[in-house]
Amino acid sequence: MSTADSPERGVASLPGAPPRILVIQAPYYRAVVDGMRAGAEAVLKPLKAEVEIAEVAGAFELPAALRLALKAHHRWDGFLILGCVVKGETDHYDHICREACAGIMQIAAATGAAIGFGLLTVHTLRQAEERAAPGRMNKGAEAAHAMLGQIALARRWGLG
Repeated sequence: MSTADSPERGVASLPGAPPRILVIQAPYYRAVVDGMRAGAEAVLKPLKAEVEIAEVAGAFELPAALRLALKAHHRWDGFLILGCVVKGETDHYDHICREACAGIMQIAAATGAAIGFGLLTVHTLRQAEERAAPGRMNKGAEAAHAMLGQIALARRWGLG
């Protein structure tokens, strides 16, 4: 079993060609998203993954961008969703988080696409920074491992 389809967080391995990955990111909190992407890239680098980055305005646009990517003629093996929403004083946070998460989940369930979900929904910027820092708790790295596990399953079952 490769580490891509196991819960261990070592260097990932993946059968077959290097994966082609599309990172769709909402960089409203640029330092946080950059930190998560660095964590993901550390996971993907040993695999010699081809990584393309697409930026959208905010978390609300992430599901639509993913849908567009799936309709594109280019073929990616997996999609990494990165962003951050920090709770403010209004209920805007609740609506954005709920709809962005539900939108990504609906696409994942409907298509079976290999998606690594790295949208932080936090109460403080400090919480986000802790989850984007280098090391074991980096949510970008976790999302990359999850995505690689899905790619490994697709390849194992002859779908990728």
